[in-house]
Amino acid sequence: MKDISKSTKHNSRRNFMKASAMAAAGFYIVPRHVLGGPGFKAPSDKLRIAGIGAGGKGGSDIRSFYESGNADIVALCDVDPNRAAGRIKAHPKAKFYEDYREMLEKENNNIDAVSVSTPDHNHAVQALTAMKMGKHVYVQKPLTHTIHEARVLTQAAEKYKLVTQMGNQGASGDGVRKMREWYAAGLIGEATKVQVWTNRPVWPQGVPWPGESGKKAPKNLNWDLWLGTARQMGYVENLHPFNWRGWWEFGTGALGDMACHLMEPAFRTLDLGYPTGAECSVGSVYTGEFTKGYFPESCPPSSHITLGFDRPNGGNIEFHWMDGGIQPSRPEELGPNEEMGDGGNGVIIEGTRGKMMCSTYGMNPKLLPSSINDSVNVAPTLPRVEGGVGGHYAQWVNACIAGHGSKEYNELSSPFSIAGPLTESVLMGNLAIKSYDLRTPKADGKGFDYPGRGIKLLWDGENMKVTNFEPANQFVSKEYREGFELPKI
Repeated sequence: MKDISKSTKHNSRRNFMKASAMAAAGFYIVPRHVLGGPGFKAPSDKLRIAGIGAGGKGGSDIRSFYESGNADIVALCDVDPNRAAGRIKAHPKAKFYEDYREMLEKENNNIDAVSVSTPDHNHAVQALTAMKMGKHVYVQKPLTHTIHEARVLTQAAEKYKLVTQMGNQGASGDGVRKMREWYAAGLIGEATKVQVWTNRPVWPQGVPWPGESGKKAPKNLNWDLWLGTARQMGYVENLHPFNWRGWWEFGTGALGDMACHLMEPAFRTLDLGYPTGAECSVGSVYTGEFTKGYFPESCPPSSHITLGFDRPNGGNIEFHWMDGGIQPSRPEELGPNEEMGDGGNGVIIEGTRGKMMCSTYGMNPKLLPSSINDSVNVAPTLPRVEGGVGGHYAQWVNACIAGHGSKEYNELSSPFSIAGPLTESVLMGNLAIKSYDLRTPKADGKGFDYPGRGIKLLWDGENMKVTNFEPANQFVSKEYREGFELPKI
């Protein structure tokens, strides 16, 4: 593109031509511990990690890997050196880069694994580039920006036999395992309904696109690299480092931010697969003159999404997601002064014989009514993760060292084989929202019709296709800016 710097464009083309040639030959670089087989460790006995995204959540991820005691941080990458300053100071021997492509090319022989913690729209491209080089990856939630990307990363993890983990720490908590044990013991019977809610967003959503400011980006921010896969545009104020979440071009809204934490307990407990259908309603915005529920660039201020799932042993499950402060009705088994979930967020699973509830990350699970919990004694059958939620990072580090197929690998809490389908289900909700907001001009030229409203989208999960409303399928995947295309596996 015209606005891409010559050096960036040169590096981009050179790197991706090299990656394409490798892919065409069916060749990829294998880390040294994989070559040694399961149980092989690097000479230092530590995993050598490079971090793409070293400020904010990326910084805390890198710190957690390092604190596991089994990892060395050998390279850092961030488009904003100011945000990454803490990690740069903490790891003075780590080489620093702004462009992840340059880092992966130059550090290829020095790294075994890569952490990706960047805005959602860049997750898949960055992770898959590393995976094609034979690097194990840890990717922050949501795993990807689109359903198609989630499927591709899941397939790549299996093809290249890599150790993968999504950053939904609650998957390693004891709470999720206790709920799975309760359900397996038949304490609530067969699940029929799930209700999940969050008080997010806590950033702007449902507002008009601010547009390009006409100003230059701050000196500390490489705006072109921050845009990554997104369309070329001039600097837009107040997107970096947090408010990008509310815009479809970069983020996945409240659903993408929180559902991987909140849907995961029910998804794992009930052994759910791809949804069979989706429908939604969204909150409207009062502009001062009229109520308007259509700002196509922005995620809505609130939404209620209903997904359908088939139970593995027959029957259906009605799965509700609510955000923007919308909550389900209190279960009659819950006392009037008892907290529902953790107040702002929670999960309730209803079955034919009873109900159970938890808060964010699957924490504080309880059967309803609460009075029966003291009398319930179900023996643990699932292995616990050392450190619980906090052990999510060390679990991945140790599995990388042990290698694909090892005991440690098989005990991972959120490998892409699980995180990929979960992410697809999460993003199916956003596909429904985008379809809801599709509009076409009325025949008389006065106003618009919204053909995606008032219908239920039927989903063919295996083929990633809406079968009854073709316009919705444009949201399964996306276009990529030149130099930041999704590699082929």
